[in-house]
Amino acid sequence: MTRSAFLPFSIRLETRADLAAIAELHRAAFAGNPHSDGSEPAIVDRLRARGRLALSLVAAAPDGSVLGHCAFSPVVVDGADVGWMGLGPLGVLPAAQEQGVGTALVEAGLARLRANGVPGCVVLGDPDYYRRFGFERDTRLRYPGAPPEYFMAVLLLGERVPAGVVRYDDAFG
Repeated sequence: MTRSAFLPFSIRLETRADLAAIAELHRAAFAGNPHSDGSEPAIVDRLRARGRLALSLVAAAPDGSVLGHCAFSPVVVDGADVGWMGLGPLGVLPAAQEQGVGTALVEAGLARLRANGVPGCVVLGDPDYYRRFGFERDTRLRYPGAPPEYFMAVLLLGERVPAGVVRYDDAFG
């Protein structure tokens, strides 16, 4: 059991029983967010339906309720599969935010990716949040249409970051 200063929870793989709660928590987590178009629940559903949800973790309270969710899916660089993953969406219920849930989900996800031989991961998100996990802007990787400072990468294994344009799965729209 992972325990923050305020809230006990554990990190585990999603189950079929979690699917409705995952969709609802993403709706709640991104409601009113100026950087969201509200598509996060649909993105997760499409990734799952396409078999492209490589890793889907939930933070569960002792009663089994889902407090947070983090998805990882394959990305391509210049059209080639280089074994890298993209993090996102990451969502935490508003009542459980600022209590270590998102941090625990990202840390557990990156550890699993590393253990499974994934060389690296990209994220499109708040640099002030994701830098704590080792994500940094890397000019070798580009994601057109997004401010460059918000697109970051972390090398999990090895020493080589691929170079080129990153593309997320079509589930992202």
